[in-house]
Amino acid sequence: MKRLILILLAAAMALPGCKEQAQSGNAGPLVLRIGHFPNITHVQALVANAMSRQGKGWFEQRLGPGVTIQWYSYNAGPSAIEGILAGTIDMTYVGPSPAINAYARSGGQEIRIISGAADGGSALVVQPDENLVTAADFRGKKIATPQLGNTQDVSCRAWLAAGGLKITQNGGDAEVVPTENPDQLALFKLKKIDAAWTVEPWVSRLEMEAGGKAIVRGKDTITVLVTGAKFLADHREVVSKFVAAERELTQWIEDHPVEAQELVEYELNAETQGKISASLIAHAWSNITLTDTVSREALDQFVTNAQAAGFLRQVPDLSQLIVNP
Repeated sequence: MKRLILILLAAAMALPGCKEQAQSGNAGPLVLRIGHFPNITHVQALVANAMSRQGKGWFEQRLGPGVTIQWYSYNAGPSAIEGILAGTIDMTYVGPSPAINAYARSGGQEIRIISGAADGGSALVVQPDENLVTAADFRGKKIATPQLGNTQDVSCRAWLAAGGLKITQNGGDAEVVPTENPDQLALFKLKKIDAAWTVEPWVSRLEMEAGGKAIVRGKDTITVLVTGAKFLADHREVVSKFVAAERELTQWIEDHPVEAQELVEYELNAETQGKISASLIAHAWSNITLTDTVSREALDQFVTNAQAAGFLRQVPDLSQLIVNP
């Protein structure tokens, strides 16, 4: 009997689709777990997640019944990348710096960027009554960033260092304080911080709700889509279909901005249990450019920034980082 069971199992494994399911460790459909942040810079994820909640999932329709989509929300990039490395999620929308850092730490073995998502959408916002213009003006000041080692944190530290300030992880000439985005807004209103380097919609909230002034606006790559190298090797066909569907979604968002913004408003309010207004989303929308490409020049700049901020000692070989699945 035992021999018969083994034969039947082997035969089942040979059936189309069963190999994919066996690799995922599931008896049923492959569960595709995707990370993102409740930020407008992750607009594709927000729109797709909203569609899923409404029973008209974009990726579900294009990947078919053999794949189940699950969405996971993070505050910032390092946490999402740890999810990839730990195997608790399979893909994530994330900023370039945490992806590059994890790629470098693993000797190029763990992380792969499989698509672009958005450029722009980040800014350094300062208190309205403080005369802060150049990096030198921030001596003795306190600046909030979303998380230690995330893209805005690295950009902030590199910008201050380029302006002649000595910045350490715990202090220096200016204090960079990793602070979750919702807490940044509250601290900014209370004037407990002098500035925040963050992303949309928090940039617009600081401007519209707290009178903040944006003195530096990021225009380069802000969001990419990444996966683990092993997951890509094991599920390349599914990843390829997801990336193709993501590119279609990017085009749909560009063609239907009003409907897309309504979905983003719906999803942000669902994820944050707050009230994000349509006018705030429209304000933030103008600061973001959607894209499905990845700029190698931009990634090289993030490597330079990470070195300046003390997160990378050597320049990693990025030749395996970007993959077209």
